[in-house]
Formats: sequence, C-alpha cells, structure tokens
Amino acid sequence: MALVGRSGHIVSANPAFGLLLGVEPASLAGLRADSVTGLGLDGRTRGSYHAVLRGHSDRMRCTRRLKHADGHTLWAEVTVLPIERGDSAALLTVQDISERRDLQERLRHIQMHDPVTRLPNRALFFERLTAALAESATGRIGLCYLDLDGFKAVNDTLGHRVGDQLLGAAAQRLAHCATGAGGHLVARLGGDEFAVLVEGSSGTEQLTGLAEALLTALQRPFDLAGQRLAVSASIGVVERESAGTTATGLMQAADTTLYWAKADGKARWTLFDPERNAHRMTRQSLSSTLRPAVERGEFRLEYQPIVGLADDVVRGAEALVRWQHPQFGRLGPDKFVGLAEENGAIVPLGRWVLNEACRQARRWQLEAPGPPLFVSVNVAVRQVWDSDLVSDVAAALRDSGLPSGLLQLELTESAVMGSAGRPLQALQALSDMGVRIAIDDFGTGYSNLAYLSRLPVRALKLDGTFVRGFRTARHLNPADETIVTSLVQLAHKLGLTVTAECVEGPAQAERLRRIGCDTGQGWHYAKPMSADHLTLLLAARG
Repeated sequence: MALVGRSGHIVSANPAFGLLLGVEPASLAGLRADSVTGLGLDGRTRGSYHAVLRGHSDRMRCTRRLKHADGHTLWAEVTVLPIERGDSAALLTVQDISERRDLQERLRHIQMHDPVTRLPNRALFFERLTAALAESATGRIGLCYLDLDGFKAVNDTLGHRVGDQLLGAAAQRLAHCATGAGGHLVARLGGDEFAVLVEGSSGTEQLTGLAEALLTALQRPFDLAGQRLAVSASIGVVERESAGTTATGLMQAADTTLYWAKADGKARWTLFDPERNAHRMTRQSLSSTLRPAVERGEFRLEYQPIVGLADDVVRGAEALVRWQHPQFGRLGPDKFVGLAEENGAIVPLGRWVLNEACRQARRWQLEAPGPPLFVSVNVAVRQVWDSDLVSDVAAALRDSGLPSGLLQLELTESAVMGSAGRPLQALQALSDMGVRIAIDDFGTGYSNLAYLSRLPVRALKLDGTFVRGFRTARHLNPADETIVTSLVQLAHKLGLTVTAECVEGPAQAERLRRIGCDTGQGWHYAKPMSADHLTLLLAARG
C-alpha cells in the first residue's frame, strides 16, 4: 500500500509494495503514483483516479500490468480510496493477481478449445468472427465451412475412439494449411464440422485457393489404429464485404453453400451464389406460406378445353391451379405443386381444387348449351396416402351436385403403375362411384402395360413428347407416329379413350385424328382460361 498526496505523488509506501516491484519502499516516495501503477495510461482511468484525489469519487479500481525490477511482468489489481490524513488525499492498494489471472486464462483456454482436436471451439470462433467483422483491415471477410464426407460410417464401423483420432489428424492438416496460407483461424464447430476464418480477405480467389488446398490435404489417406482411412470433405465457401454482414448471416450463407457442395456430389468446394440462394429462399418462402395461402383464398383455377379430334367439339376441361401470390404475382403449378407435395400442403390444396372444379362443372352442366362437359382434376399420390380421397371426392360431388360421370381424376403413370393396397382400393372405389380415372403423361413412366388390364382406368393422356414430332409433314418423325399409333390401338382394344396433350397446330391435330386418337388438348384449341371465358366459348358453341 501507499499514501498519495493531493498532487498525485507518493508520500510513503509499505515494504510489501517495494517487494511487489522489486525496489526499496523508500525509493517510491516522491514518484507519481499514476506512473508507478499505470493509472495515467488512458484517459478514462486517469479521470477516475483524479476524481478520487479531489474527493469527487469514493473509489476507483482497475487491473494493470506492472513491471518488476528484474524485468518480469505481473498483473495487479489497483484500488484508490480517498482519505483525510495530513497531506495524504488517497490510499493506494496494489494486489498481485498474476496467479488468479493465469488460472482464469487456463480456464478460458479450456472453455474456448475443443478437447478432441485442441482447436478453438464454436464459442471462440464466433467471438473472433464478430471481432473480425468489426475490425477487418480490407473491409472483406471470408469463410470456408466444411465437414468430412462419410465420417459417421467411421464411427459406426471402427468406433468413436478411431473417429476421434481421425478428427484430431484432420484438424492438424487443416491447421497446417491455414498456417501456411496466412495464419487463418481454424475451429471445430461440432461433430465433423470445421471452419476456417479468413480475416481481411483479398477476394474470392484467395478463398477458393484455400478451399482447394484444404481438400487436397484431407484427401491423402490417414493411417490410424492399424487402418488406412480415405476421407474427403465438402466445403462451402463464402467471401463478401464486412459492412452489412452479421455473424449469423455469414454462417447461414456458409451452411447453405456447404449443403450445395454435398448435393452437387461431395468431395468438392462450392462458392456461395446469391442467385441460387435467392431461389432457395423463394422456395422456402413459398413452402412455408402454402397452407395459409389456401386458407386465405389466394389460389385460382383456369381451365383448358379437351376437344374431340373428329368434330372439334369441346368434351371436357382440365382444371389447372394458379397461385395469385401477394409478393411474387401469378405462379404456375410448376412453381409450387412440387413443394406442396413435399410438405403435405397438397392435401388441403387438392381438396380445394376438387371442390372448386366440381362446383364449376355443375354450373356448366346447368347453364351451358349442348352435352355436359366433364372436368378433369389432377391428383397427387400423397392425396391418396395422406387423406381419404374417396370421402373427399364423394363430398365434392354431393356438395356440388355434379354427376360422378362428369368428374375425371388424373394420376401420373409412375403413381398408378404398381399401385397396390390402399391406392388400388381407392382407385377401385372411385371407379365404382362412376368417376373416370385417367393416366396422365402416359408413356413417360414405368410403362408396365400389364397393369392396364388390372386397374380401373378409363382414359390415357399421351405425353406431349410423342406429339411434338407431328408438327409438320416435312419434320415428321416416323418413329413418333408408329409409337402413338400403337398406343392408341392398344388403348382402344382395352376399352380406353386417348387424349393427346400439347397439340399446337393443325398438322398435329389432323395426324392424331387420322391415327384414331379420341380427344386433344393444347394451344391449337385454346390456352388455359378463366371459367368465365370458357363459359362464353361454350355459349358460342350453342
């Protein structure tokens, strides 16, 4: 301890203070206390210290690194308290906390490092990442985010002990690469996931070069526990400006890019692509809002006429769903039906389409002149498995009043072929109700023709790929005509009708009519249209 005068000079110091600094206590008298203890090194501490000397504050405390007379340094906790004792204005206390500080640093090292690989762990990585974003020398930052391909198989077959040895050996190679490339931080984020942080990046070329070096290093075999192991890695590479980038945003981009690298075939690096990411984000946005969109009534139906090839009379119409999205505008089924099948939203959406199409077909039956139109509705396989399709169809027919013979359900060939159990029972029950069952895109799936005699199918819809070769006589493909002729003859012998899709011109329509195809559908007759537009078309027919 020492007494400090109002001028800031040490009045006297005890023997322990001298021992702490390796000097005679008497030699400290007359020295400035802030110079001896480092209290004058920064403005904030200096201001707090002088506030105590002037009696404007009752205490100040800080930690300072002091130098011993023999040259070594020590950490000390410095406290200044105001006193009223003769010429003395404050009591200075200096406590050696070097051991405590060392213990804290050792504990922090344990807390911030992975015990298996001895690399910085997730906590230290994010601490460094946050600091790097705030202090980048070049204004840019880069990240290689990787995991080992097939690491789980090593754990499962050789055990976790060998798995940990592999992680340690891989970590050494990664650290060696990063050190040679500029001393970049390598961290284990968990499991078999590692990250290499490039602070002050010079551009994507630097990052992709580093990723290539990391891949090369890991592709050399590992000799562990008497085993020679060959592994590879997938790496997501992100490089961007630090400004406007957050640690969370950078890691999300890296995680997405790592997923792309694995999806693209593994054992490779993939660079973050904003356009590809925007597509992914759009898919996620659409997927998450599909069910609410059904409830909000954002979907619309359009109808494409199905026309008799012999007389050009409209026989039916296929219901095609559109999404009037509040952000992305009008979306066709190719943008959302696949997502709906993935997340199960196809069930409520399909139920809405079925009900709406049946109601519209009933209106045409009551209001439009001429023979009544059938309406054709696409059904996804998941609707058969995840809902009671038979009950849904029965309810739609009952509520709308549409005769069952005016409803056609279309299932893709790959969904129908090989059907057994519940799907086959549902198809049979629907057929027994009088509903028409059609196979859509026929000729592109399994083409197991034996099932055609066992399934309650009433119609085939030929995929447009077979019809495109019919556009003009000059470009006629004899093979296409032979295939279509054979399919039509086969269908007719089985008692099925045939609809040709994608009929785009009169030459195609004429050849299909001559072959004996029953109905056609495509832009030659009409594009998909609103129900009101088709109603006007039917009125003109009368």
